[in-house]
Amino acid sequence: MGTHEEQGVARQGFDVADAAPLLLDAQGLVTGWTRDAQRLLAYVASEAVGKHVGELFDAQDAGRLPELIERCREEGGWAGLLTAVRKGGAPVRLMVRITSALDAQGPSRWLVLLSALGDAHGWDMSRDTLEQMVARSPVGIAIVDTDLRYVWSNRALAQFGGGPPPHRLGMRLADIQPGLDAQSIEAQMRQVLETGDPIVGYEHVGHARSAPLRETAHMMSFTRLDDGHGHPTGVYYTVEDISDRHRARQRLALLDRAGEHIGRSLDITRTAQELADVAVPGLADIVTVDLLESVLRGGEPAPGPLSDTEPVPLRRAGHQSVDGSVPVTVVDIGEVAAYPANSPPIRCLRTGKSWREEKLDPLGEAWAKHARGGQAAIFLELGLHSVMIVPIRARGVTLGVTTFFRRHRQEPFEEDDLNLAEDLVSRAAVCVDNARRYTRERDAALVLQRSLLPHRLPEQDALEVAACYRPADELTGLGGDWYDVIPLSGARVALVVGEVPGHGIGAAAAMGRLRTAVRTLAALDLPPDEVLAHLDDLVARSAREEGVEPGGEESDSAQSVGAGCVYLVYDPVDGTCTMAVAGHPAPAVVMPDGTVTFVDVPQGPPLGVGGPPFESVELALAAGSTLALHTDGLLAGGDAWALDADRARLRRALEQGAASLDRQCRTVVDALVPDRPYDDVALLMARTRLLGAEQVADWDLPADPAAVADARKTATRQLSEWGLEELAFTTELVVSELVTNAIRYAAGPIRLRLIRERALFCEVSDGGATAPHLRHPRTTDEGGRGLLLVSQFTQQWGTRFVPEGKIIWAEQSLLDPSP
Repeated sequence: MGTHEEQGVARQGFDVADAAPLLLDAQGLVTGWTRDAQRLLAYVASEAVGKHVGELFDAQDAGRLPELIERCREEGGWAGLLTAVRKGGAPVRLMVRITSALDAQGPSRWLVLLSALGDAHGWDMSRDTLEQMVARSPVGIAIVDTDLRYVWSNRALAQFGGGPPPHRLGMRLADIQPGLDAQSIEAQMRQVLETGDPIVGYEHVGHARSAPLRETAHMMSFTRLDDGHGHPTGVYYTVEDISDRHRARQRLALLDRAGEHIGRSLDITRTAQELADVAVPGLADIVTVDLLESVLRGGEPAPGPLSDTEPVPLRRAGHQSVDGSVPVTVVDIGEVAAYPANSPPIRCLRTGKSWREEKLDPLGEAWAKHARGGQAAIFLELGLHSVMIVPIRARGVTLGVTTFFRRHRQEPFEEDDLNLAEDLVSRAAVCVDNARRYTRERDAALVLQRSLLPHRLPEQDALEVAACYRPADELTGLGGDWYDVIPLSGARVALVVGEVPGHGIGAAAAMGRLRTAVRTLAALDLPPDEVLAHLDDLVARSAREEGVEPGGEESDSAQSVGAGCVYLVYDPVDGTCTMAVAGHPAPAVVMPDGTVTFVDVPQGPPLGVGGPPFESVELALAAGSTLALHTDGLLAGGDAWALDADRARLRRALEQGAASLDRQCRTVVDALVPDRPYDDVALLMARTRLLGAEQVADWDLPADPAAVADARKTATRQLSEWGLEELAFTTELVVSELVTNAIRYAAGPIRLRLIRERALFCEVSDGGATAPHLRHPRTTDEGGRGLLLVSQFTQQWGTRFVPEGKIIWAEQSLLDPSP
């Protein structure tokens, strides 16, 4: 066996037109020399004849010659590559062919043909060799003339359609491949004819005659052919089928597009629609996405397998089609997608396995009543012929199904299409499940937030109130800011705005504890500075119990350390407003004439961090004044150095009037706060009112037991003037007991006051510093039942301390006068 190089040369014909022949005798001596040999090796005949042929080659190849000559004797010849040495020592790489020169006595001489390789890449090819190369090539090859008509093609070209080579002769591409985009291909040929520059790697995608239902992709290269004078004679082109490669690229591109476009939001319906949008038209003509109702609500699908008899609650979450008029899309987003219990979508939903049908029964009924009017659409009417159903599964749970349809002349779905659909749906399923979990957690967070913030502001006559809350954490909607409106005794109202450091559930939980504590302290009728003092002590004590020092790392239960709060009490009887602040922006006041000022209130330390005591400030507000209590998120950054600029912005926003207080509240927030604020924002606005003189009546009473009867009669007359005679009995009882206690146990001036608002307030004030206590007397006791009766016949009662002493009050509802 020879080398691979020798075998390749031996199988080819050897053209002698450019070869240099010479003759050897049986011993390898040169006996005949030619001019071509002299031109090739530079030896004249007298120098070459008589030499052993080995002297003409380099040492390595000279050593091979005895073996080659022996092979020639056995095989009759040899062909291969050798390196000769020109006269002067220059090596020359030669193509060499040795064959025997026969005479009557047998092979006694050898004919040697020498051909220089030069710039050639290999052996010069004979016509027979070239014809074998192009005719047997698996690549489609053709030659067209300057009119783009076929003059030659190989058999491999027939696999791309157009018939065998004889049928192509004299015809153009459009003649043999109708329906193919022949115009674009011929444009490439004309460009090559005009410029002479070859075109390599041109990709053409279309439907060939050999596969009319399947989109095919071909890689084509074009080269101009010239005659001996450089004039173009035609175009030589090759064709290779790259449909598999093209489809693989399309699948990768589709998956890349899915990764880019699916799951851009945490909205379940939008995510389902993104899945349908991505799959059309790259994979299917029609796509529907149906999810379980529980999934759309953010809940967990029911555990265990689905029932075989009960209907499955599926709803359309997304759909897309190439032609929007296709009847299958009449099931709108959010509507029920009704499938029979034994239909393929329900089977896939129950089993969690995909299903593919290459060819649907054109007369078979569809699986849902898509047509309006209740008639079942059939596949023939919809033009559907192939389908895939892929369950939407994530983390081991089936969330719904995705259905892919193809219509009309598209090729049916194959196994590769199903694999692609499963990959696509699996990616989308994770996004759908993430959206479902987010929906569930957000709903839970919003329920928590609503439970911590007022469901609605209480109805009262002292203030017209409006509030606006905007969290920084838009995903959960949770924050540490809060506001509250708390009705107090004597028709007074407490306004509260506060904030806890941080965001999210931890801050919301801490805020809820503080809000509860504030409402509890407010029920004690304490002054604002005392409310903040007790609140500060509560926060500091909780932090110590959790081992959290001021400024240290916060735990969830002690996150309220450093919280800010403003507590304000407004009295509509005289228009006084008392407030105290703990590490919180001071309220703004919009006067009736539109002037905006900021309350100069002593700034106390944040809650739980320690510092000087809290101080209250009292101011009188005219009716129609508007209080604006806000957290520092309403301002640009809450920095002390920018306080003046922030207040200027707030002042301008407050100066802009609105049709209603609620509208003004939202307008202020929209003007100062971006859609995604860096901090939580709470704004509480309250417009003051004053109770009319006809709503308040008061009397000074002497410290004489005889004054009790006069007080009862006076109160009864006032109730008659107000038209509240039905409350006379209870009011007489309350007045009698409270005035008697004041005369018996207290000191200083005694005063009786009745206030008619949404409730009837009865107040008795004295100079004492001790509060009465409710007790349950024994059956043998002759007294002690007064306050017990008051508590049973009134809605509520209590004591509040004032600088002059105390006030004992009782409240009766005017909405439901029955005890």
